[in-house]
Amino acid sequence: MPRDLVLGNGQLLVTLDASLSLRDLYFPYVGLWNHIGGHRCNVGVWVDGHFAWVGEGGWDGEAGYSDQTLVSSVSLRSQALGVDLHASDAVHYQENIFLRRLVVTNLLPRTREVRLFFHQDFSIDESDVGDTAVFDPSAGLLYHYKRDRYFMVDGVSSQGGIFQYATGVKRFHGAEGTWRDAEDGRLEGNPISQGSVDSTVSFRLELPAGGRETLWYWIAVGRTYGQTLRLDQFVRANTPEVLLAQVRAYWQQWVHKSNQPFADLPPEVSRLYQLSLPIVRAHVDRSGGITAANDSDILQFNRDHYSYVWPRDGALISHALVEAGYPEIVLPFFHFCARALTTGGFLLQKYNPDGSAGSCWHPWIRDDRRQLPIQEDETALVLWALWSHYQKSRDTELVLQLAPTLVTPAAEFLAGYIYPHLGLPRETYDLWEERRGVHTWTASAVVGALEAAGKLVMVLGEEAKAQRYWQAAKRIREGILAHLYDPALGRFVRGLQVGPDGAIHRDATPDASMAGLFIFGVLPASDARVRATMLALEERLWVRTDVGGIARYAGDFYFRTSFEDFDRVPGNPWFITTLWVADWHVAMATTLEELARARELLVWVSEHAMPSGILPEQLHPYSGAPLSVAPLCWSHAAFLHSVQHYVRRHAELEGHAAAAPEASDGTLPALLPTAPARA
Repeated sequence: MPRDLVLGNGQLLVTLDASLSLRDLYFPYVGLWNHIGGHRCNVGVWVDGHFAWVGEGGWDGEAGYSDQTLVSSVSLRSQALGVDLHASDAVHYQENIFLRRLVVTNLLPRTREVRLFFHQDFSIDESDVGDTAVFDPSAGLLYHYKRDRYFMVDGVSSQGGIFQYATGVKRFHGAEGTWRDAEDGRLEGNPISQGSVDSTVSFRLELPAGGRETLWYWIAVGRTYGQTLRLDQFVRANTPEVLLAQVRAYWQQWVHKSNQPFADLPPEVSRLYQLSLPIVRAHVDRSGGITAANDSDILQFNRDHYSYVWPRDGALISHALVEAGYPEIVLPFFHFCARALTTGGFLLQKYNPDGSAGSCWHPWIRDDRRQLPIQEDETALVLWALWSHYQKSRDTELVLQLAPTLVTPAAEFLAGYIYPHLGLPRETYDLWEERRGVHTWTASAVVGALEAAGKLVMVLGEEAKAQRYWQAAKRIREGILAHLYDPALGRFVRGLQVGPDGAIHRDATPDASMAGLFIFGVLPASDARVRATMLALEERLWVRTDVGGIARYAGDFYFRTSFEDFDRVPGNPWFITTLWVADWHVAMATTLEELARARELLVWVSEHAMPSGILPEQLHPYSGAPLSVAPLCWSHAAFLHSVQHYVRRHAELEGHAAAAPEASDGTLPALLPTAPARA
């Protein structure tokens, strides 16, 4: 089940579903470790002798966010129980505290006692071995712990604090867990359990006829008992009501920092933009890692997840945040990449949020020949994004720090890892991580990176290096035009493979990643060859169902839902690829009227977001249901970029802003001497 809500502060990240269940809780890094792992920490309601878990039959409602905040707004109603619930959940922007405000409304014309139950199903550090759940009578709270991880559960209503509690064994030797104990409306009060354990606490409310009461519930997270207890006391001393108001105010101020205009875009687009900002922010760890997604249900398919730092995703997300006016947020990402860079000058496929190497499926040997198990675009995109950061921040000190540890070694690798006879990067894996070869996207990203590297070293006056990088970029651009353009097709191809005998085998599969040609400035968007390529992609990759959208490439099998009807459904629609097509239409527009198609695609994205506003990775081509992970941070970042691109172009066409190179060919405006002229 894709996650309906994500909340976080750069160290503590929580995901929830639409029925108020906590599904993932990450600490002390965004994406590491997951202390719930997809199990449901449910909410239960007992009233008039009847009990129901929220979301399990008979509940109607909707889940979303309060406008312009990373505070949830979830409404649920049970006609059978005669109660309404409205929840506002948040993670404190500075302290590692999950806060929940639950307003309970009595729908019947008589006074009633209502009991609310909260189930905690922690598997600390992603293992249920050796956990302890204990009730602390001196503090009147319950906590789980193992080693240096503490999760302290507390709350308060008008009737006082925790009413009843239970700890017990879960999923071991037939024991189901304390959630079963709750279903008679009473908890047996077992004060401590160890091993594979869970816990449940309850709170009591007295509701007058048609009346409502507010219950506060929170989880404080820390590394020691004392530290976590101080956080619990912090909530009590400041009151959860005040803290939630502060969180709401913080996010509203943060979202409006750049005072973003929206031109003629409709309200649903601006709302999604303002929500995408804090969702992306929640995926940025304080130590620099930017995780792709933190929806652990993906484990059901591959026993692995998306809670990794892909330099590709991180760079593109950083670029979007920089464009949106938040360069300070992503500055640690570049230091993260500098620490991760290998001695060879390249980045690996992905990393854990603590900086260690992540799991990988790229081998070091293939057909008895050694190879680098990398996607070269991941190294390239970091340099490309760093230049955009410098343009926004003018942070010369950052360039000085990263030149010897990141810029120069990475640029030297990119400039040297080239087939001499082709002028193209040597074979690596593509951005989709599926096939090895020389890819148009990768080659385009390397061009953009080497041009960016030249500009970065010129900040420090290193002209000889800059010229070397620019010459390498020029050489690769010429190789792209010579070998990746097919005159017979009248468009570019996805890539090529170089045989052992040196023979070239082109891959003409329509692939949305060929948009990299104009994104990274290899050619202007208006170039006839680019135009023919993009028109072919939009024609061949549009999903011809009621859902619509652009597939990644023809014949995409990842999460494929139908193995027939390839003409109508070349693959599942992705938000990222659809937005690349929107970006091309923006770049091509010479009148306001010519922005219409891009506007349609931005509206399409907002219409196909989940009800909460979350953007998944991809959609079911027939039902429009979310597929794979949700949210995918890259989807939200791509939307931020596309809206920014659209608004700038709209202003230029209205005559309110001076034209910039980016408007015509997708490259960044030059502040310093640039690379040699394009072919």
